[in-house]
Amino acid sequence: MDEGLGVGRVTSTGPAQTSRRHRGGEMMNRAVQVQMRLTLWLLPWAAAAGVMGVGGVQEGAAGGGGDTISHSLTVVQRLEALLLQGNGSDVSLRVETPSADEVKVIQAHSLVLSLQSPTFEEMLLGRNGSLLVLKESADCAAVFDKFIRYLYCGDISLRLDQATPLHKLATKYQVMGLQQGITQYMTQNLARDSPSGHVAGWYDYALQAGDVTLQESCLRYMAWNLSALLQSGEWVSISSQLLMTLLQRSDLILQSEMELFAALETWILQNGPDGLTAENALRAVRYAMMPPRELFRLQTQSPVLARYQESVRDLLYMSYQFHSASPLHMAKFFDVNCSLFMPRNYLSPSWGSSWIISTPTRDDRSTSFQTQLGPSGHDSGKRVTWNALFSPRWLPLSMRPIYTETGAMQPTRVDGGRPRIIITPATSSADFAGVNFQKTVLVMAQQQGKLVVKHVYNFHQSTEENGDFLAQADLYRRTSDYLIDGSLFLHIVVKPLYQTLITTKN
Repeated sequence: MDEGLGVGRVTSTGPAQTSRRHRGGEMMNRAVQVQMRLTLWLLPWAAAAGVMGVGGVQEGAAGGGGDTISHSLTVVQRLEALLLQGNGSDVSLRVETPSADEVKVIQAHSLVLSLQSPTFEEMLLGRNGSLLVLKESADCAAVFDKFIRYLYCGDISLRLDQATPLHKLATKYQVMGLQQGITQYMTQNLARDSPSGHVAGWYDYALQAGDVTLQESCLRYMAWNLSALLQSGEWVSISSQLLMTLLQRSDLILQSEMELFAALETWILQNGPDGLTAENALRAVRYAMMPPRELFRLQTQSPVLARYQESVRDLLYMSYQFHSASPLHMAKFFDVNCSLFMPRNYLSPSWGSSWIISTPTRDDRSTSFQTQLGPSGHDSGKRVTWNALFSPRWLPLSMRPIYTETGAMQPTRVDGGRPRIIITPATSSADFAGVNFQKTVLVMAQQQGKLVVKHVYNFHQSTEENGDFLAQADLYRRTSDYLIDGSLFLHIVVKPLYQTLITTKN
């Protein structure tokens, strides 16, 4: 037997066979007939390839413990050759762009198209003659041959810029396996470098296509790695809808609110949006999170604020009041729970500290760091020292060893430990009155050579409060997605949230 015929079992990298619904018994019978015809149609090529002979034997296969003979790779290779050579084709696909300046003709086989795509099956049933004219956008037409090859071979190679048009084709022709595969590809390649950026473009497409999974993945990646987006060439080209969606989030991760305002100013100057869009965007900035000196500098030097200052005058005025009065006094007259007075996840040292834990499964670790008491100018000079404890195998009280009066330890369950972080102030202070401290732990990961945020956990004292802290992390495996060179990379953010008090009546 020829050794080049793919002896042995080979697993295809393509998605699983597309599942479809057929209307009524007639559609079901037609599907069975098509499959039988395809089997008979492939039989000569299978026999020539040696599929009907002996070779590639696996013992103990499912279904009675029999052996399996597999030459699936050879069949795929024969199908690809069939497509390339056009042998036995019974349909011509004429792919035209809207301007008709580009035409592509592909010789195909209706059996393969019908089995892989419900849309093609319906189109082929209603066709007249062997020609099928398909109207596609220029970007889809450019990758249409790749799409058709996938229907024959079950695998596909693609670049970042080809993901969107291929996803469009998979959606249009109801090739669900390919659609899901490309969504997964896009989700896994959000951090990859590209000349002009791609994440914002993928988000806009996902929003238009109704792909909720891809939409949420793109939005979460941009929000959690906003500094990288602000510094990329893609930032100035994002849509106004995406801009407002990002500005309204409290879970943005970036250096400071000043960094966000500078990027917004660049976006406005570059895009020249209408007045309402610019005003809405500027009103989403949290000016109270900027020091008074920076606010004053913006008012005197920012060309955008010089033009739209009347639109945000009330916010600037409230921000100055916020910095000049004590938070307790401010809370008597204003709603300090509104977004203007709520910090985002700022990475600057005033708001937290990074923490690298080597061999995180070995034993408990602790660290200390300082943050400013609050964003108010009244509190900016005050510091709070925090103690953080990381336990890789913390046990609930019900699972801990029990000691008797004589000091002897009674046996109890010791399994089920899980990672936990506790963050508490080193001392108490009267200045804490009216302030609620929310802690946020950012878990970093390395993707495509970049340090990115993989998970965000919010709590008030212990990660036990949310119950899923590192629940999916395999910290014992050095190649874990949660570890970088065997270490756990964390960043702790402390966000002071002022509490609204009972309003004083005159």
